[in-house]
Amino acid sequence: MQMWRLIAEKELLSMLSTSLADQDIFNAVLKQHPYLIYKLPCQWNVQLSDNTLSEICYTEVQDLKVIHWNSPKKLKVKNKHVEFFRNLYLTFLEYDGNLLRRELIGCNNSKVTHVQEALNAIDEDDSCYEFRRARVVKHRTHLYYIEYDYEPTPEGNDVTLVAQLSMDRLQMVEALCKHWEGPISLALYMSDSEVQQFLSYTLSSEILSSRKNLGYHIVYRDGVTFYPVNLLRNVALQQVTTPFVFLTDIDFLPMYGLYEYLKKSVASMGLESSTKQQFMIHFNVSGSLIVPAFETQRYRLTFPKSKAELLSMLDMGTLFTFRYHVWTRGHAPTNYAKWRTATTPYRVQWELDFEPYIVVRRDVPEYDRRFVGFGWNKVSHIMELYAQGYEFVVLPNAFIVHMPHAPSFDIAKFRSSSQYRKCLKVLKTEFVRDISRRYGKQFSAEKKKLSR
Repeated sequence: MQMWRLIAEKELLSMLSTSLADQDIFNAVLKQHPYLIYKLPCQWNVQLSDNTLSEICYTEVQDLKVIHWNSPKKLKVKNKHVEFFRNLYLTFLEYDGNLLRRELIGCNNSKVTHVQEALNAIDEDDSCYEFRRARVVKHRTHLYYIEYDYEPTPEGNDVTLVAQLSMDRLQMVEALCKHWEGPISLALYMSDSEVQQFLSYTLSSEILSSRKNLGYHIVYRDGVTFYPVNLLRNVALQQVTTPFVFLTDIDFLPMYGLYEYLKKSVASMGLESSTKQQFMIHFNVSGSLIVPAFETQRYRLTFPKSKAELLSMLDMGTLFTFRYHVWTRGHAPTNYAKWRTATTPYRVQWELDFEPYIVVRRDVPEYDRRFVGFGWNKVSHIMELYAQGYEFVVLPNAFIVHMPHAPSFDIAKFRSSSQYRKCLKVLKTEFVRDISRRYGKQFSAEKKKLSR
């Protein structure tokens, strides 16, 4: 350590400053102490830039190890054979990384992995085999694919927005960033080639490239039949560093200022005081804040700047309560009629099929992976929170708006396949049975609710 410091101080007497910082210090030390260097053959670092003599290396050796695009021009350098190496590089990017997980040559290996044991336990003749398989498949995952740099605010009430998406929803990330200035944790389900498109899109976007508080977590596609929605949610949730999370979906745009509003709401709801009104809840126990959801059928929407504007658009038919025409039960307990005039938070009761978008502590139970594709993936999560004793409180001055998009492949399968719907029903029954045993609360088929 002393050697590095002495050499750095000596060089700074004449150089005054360094342009490459730590690299200049390395160079100075190695120049004075060349014995520290172990020289590798040239094929371990074939540098492709405008002026390098890389051709001398690769004309003499055949087993090139590393091709180094060390010019600021990257793939656009004027090297003599750059076209060959560029095509090779781009072809490699298009490869499916899952090929590396396959045994191309059979070997005598008696070791059975945990995943393989789980797969072997599934009956291949089960008509819902693909659903059960999707629950246990282990996906390649690359956390923080792009640089992430964020420190939670010291007040202890910071909130991270958590969502998941596939390539066809990528354009929503820019819009989301315009509405939410706080930290975001996203799980992206993509193939290897799609990841390269995502990277190019993100780095070329002025909005996205300027944000360092977006955590991008890649979950690679792996031949499963269904979209692993709850696995993705769990991946995004597991990477959160703030005390609280806002669990939402990528197709929703938050109201302007929601990030600051939620932080203030978390702070006020978490205060323990006997003088607080009855609706006050203690986040240190088990509380959740509901952000009411709305929707529009218009691709170009003048986004409401306040609750008053939203109510006006609701009355004019520009906005609607979320899924009012196809799935009223999903958000009915929110009590939109009461919300219209509410000025303070109010508690609501859980009901079967309730699936609000909520703010909770980050140690909230994870989503159940058995639910893939479309159907009950959020309902099951909210049901488990209820079984654990969570309270649900609606925020009076918060809202999100669902933007229109083409139906997903999974919802199309749900609508067209009776087998899909049958399997979903089986999974729902098994889930209710499991949480009834886990929490000692019986499911009542008549009342369709968990008994306290």
